[in-house]
Amino acid sequence: MTARPGTSHPLDGEPEDQGRQTVRDRLFDQRVVFLWGPLDDALAGHLAAELMTLDATGDDPVHLHIDSPGGTLEAALCLVDVIDLLGVELTATCVGQAVGPAIGPLAVAQHRRATPHARFRLSEPVFDLAGSARDLDAWAAHQRARLRQFCARLATSIGTSAEALEADLASGRFLDANQALEYGLIDEICEPVARVYPLPGPRLGFTPRS
Repeated sequence: MTARPGTSHPLDGEPEDQGRQTVRDRLFDQRVVFLWGPLDDALAGHLAAELMTLDATGDDPVHLHIDSPGGTLEAALCLVDVIDLLGVELTATCVGQAVGPAIGPLAVAQHRRATPHARFRLSEPVFDLAGSARDLDAWAAHQRARLRQFCARLATSIGTSAEALEADLASGRFLDANQALEYGLIDEICEPVARVYPLPGPRLGFTPRS
């Protein structure tokens, strides 16, 4: 069994006993990881460790499921850098919402999907600061520079200009799944697909009695 860093998560559901896996552990063994909840430094570090572990222990694709109400630029850029360096394919699927910086890991994945009722908001991160006017000015300048880096990287994946993306983030633009597809944020919308395969051998039938 592949070892992974431990953390609490809604999918854990119950305490992990010796010789017993949680739901998330079992999904991790299937190369599925989750960005659920606010994307902060702790979650970004945990996800980075999971992605690098899966990258080092197999060549099969990895699946990232996203449902996040936002986060910080630093955490998003951390994950973007890790995704860019992965040696395996990553499919990212938005299964709820992706807001603000949380759209970053989705946008830069090799395969980008969303469920039909997923929703997106292109918005700047919101944070509370306290300090002197000089400290606040320095922090604001730093955040503007990081935002420009964020937009420049995502723009290459989305197929737009960094300036246009930055303007959309400033306006707080909302997108549904179809609009996200048209915008270039995702490649496809997940839909159920049913296929019927013929059974091997002769066809079955009924012969009427004489």
